[in-house]
Amino acid sequence: MKARDAQEVIRFAREERVEMVDLRFCDLPGIMQHFSVPVSQLTEESFVEGFGFDGSSIRGFKSIEESDMILKPDTNTAVIDPFRQHKTLNINCFVYDPVTGEPYSRDPRYVARKAEAYLGTLEFADTAYFGPEAEFFIFDDVRYQQDEHSASYSVDSIEGAWNSDRAEGPNLGHKLPFKGGYYPVPPMDKFQDLRSEMVLNMIELGIEIEVQHHEVATAGQAEIDMRFDTLLRMADKLMLYKYVVKSVAQRAGYTATFMPKPLFQDNGSGMHTHQSLWKDGDPSFYQKGNYADLSDIGRWYIGGILAHGPAILGFAAPTTNSYKRLVPGYEAPVNLVYSQRNRSAACRIPMYSLSPKAKRVEFRCPDATSNPYLAFSAMLMAGLDGVRNKIEPPEPDDRDLFDLSRDEARALPVVPSSLEGALQALRDDQQFLLEGGVFTPDLIDTWIDYKLFNEADAIRLRPHPYEFQLYYNF
Repeated sequence: MKARDAQEVIRFAREERVEMVDLRFCDLPGIMQHFSVPVSQLTEESFVEGFGFDGSSIRGFKSIEESDMILKPDTNTAVIDPFRQHKTLNINCFVYDPVTGEPYSRDPRYVARKAEAYLGTLEFADTAYFGPEAEFFIFDDVRYQQDEHSASYSVDSIEGAWNSDRAEGPNLGHKLPFKGGYYPVPPMDKFQDLRSEMVLNMIELGIEIEVQHHEVATAGQAEIDMRFDTLLRMADKLMLYKYVVKSVAQRAGYTATFMPKPLFQDNGSGMHTHQSLWKDGDPSFYQKGNYADLSDIGRWYIGGILAHGPAILGFAAPTTNSYKRLVPGYEAPVNLVYSQRNRSAACRIPMYSLSPKAKRVEFRCPDATSNPYLAFSAMLMAGLDGVRNKIEPPEPDDRDLFDLSRDEARALPVVPSSLEGALQALRDDQQFLLEGGVFTPDLIDTWIDYKLFNEADAIRLRPHPYEFQLYYNF
């Protein structure tokens, strides 16, 4: 993923004997889309003129009467796909309107690019680094269905605590108990080699990896951590990360999901997101002698994150399932406060290192069902608003927030309890996102309407299987 120009990409494709070029772009909800062209179509002119496609078939994009759109390849993102039978070069693209020639305002990658450009106009920082910790589950099997008169789902795993007595011919034991997955060695950890294969594929694709391990939950919960990078590059890396995780799992006969809460009564999967501001190559969040050695800029940045937290979660915890994770009792942060070292706070200041360069804030509420281009941009814009307006966060809270009395817990600000609540917060609090034209009212309105109609209302209108247990005999 080193910076290249069009000539270098074409030469690289020729040297690598590439046969197909896969043009990728992100839809509004956050799923990477693609189509492929023979490598002969990749010319210097194509980087300028782009490749046409039908935008009316993409979620959150154009209606059918204005469907023609253009993809222009981003030369910085060209990588060889390790999973395709025919040698394929993957390139992420920006979306353009062919009539106006302008970038498309609902293109998530364009929003991320604008967020970085807006940061460059400010005096107190010129670079933002992001480091997401995306968690996921590796299952052996997944089945689900929903129709007018029935609904069901089932996931299974060789590690699952519920399989301790399953006939496996033979059952060799070593099942992980609920909340018992952090960090037992093999043979209890069944996926060490699979995670390592994911890591090695990521490294080959230019993603620097710091650590991989089993996570807390039973049934194959995992985490692989990337080294931090700038906003747009990290969002690109996260999309590639998810592609690798799912592809390696599929190739090995497993299935991987970033769904926040696929298991009842065990920990869900989050995406704790580390972030920091820098200016002229120096860290902006460090000031020795303050609480957690945090500078005023760092504290105000946290103030912005916490003040706008509910609205941020409209993008950063953007599914109905997200709010089955964001509940007390499963290590998910629900209190909008900050603390050093304390994993029960929404914003944590890690204290592993005394180096000024390591000073950062970790926002623990997001999950990896978010569109990273939009979620990272929303976090950055909230933090920048905090610095610009010197928003003071509540006093740091170093208590175990999971073990408060009911009265103590009621006194703390909390995240929304539902997707509808987060979207209402986003509707009510969006001015900070509009600064510098980074987000547009059209994009925010389209996002809210899509999420309400296609997800929140869709879930609300359907009977839940547990409702039969609760109400059938009334």
